[in-house]
Amino acid sequence: MKHVHAGRKLERNRNGRRALVRGLVESLVVHGRITTTEARAKEIKSRVDRLLNFAKEAGSVSDTDSSRRVAILRLLKKRVSSVTLHRLSDRDFVSRFSSRQSGYARVIKMPPRRSDGARVAVLEFVD
Repeated sequence: MKHVHAGRKLERNRNGRRALVRGLVESLVVHGRITTTEARAKEIKSRVDRLLNFAKEAGSVSDTDSSRRVAILRLLKKRVSSVTLHRLSDRDFVSRFSSRQSGYARVIKMPPRRSDGARVAVLEFVD
């Protein structure tokens, strides 16, 4: 039975899965839209929402509580590269999502790929 086993394996071992997820999240943050398989897109969507919540929290912290902002940015730094962290800490990028509580990304299902028949989806930010 599969009780309390969250997440998808994506046919990879733990380190390969971490690298794949990290790369896809960074690509989405940098480019704003990626095309991938449906299973990958669904897995990445929750990770992106979580990262943007951290970034919004870091952006909303006032200057007087800078130690909290530094702590949040250090936590983000462990999860993403410096380019992605710079983009996430940019106030213009985060302000796009200030009116939303969650649901920052959407998965749009596309027709299957012709080469292997895999279900394809487009993952993009909601504006």
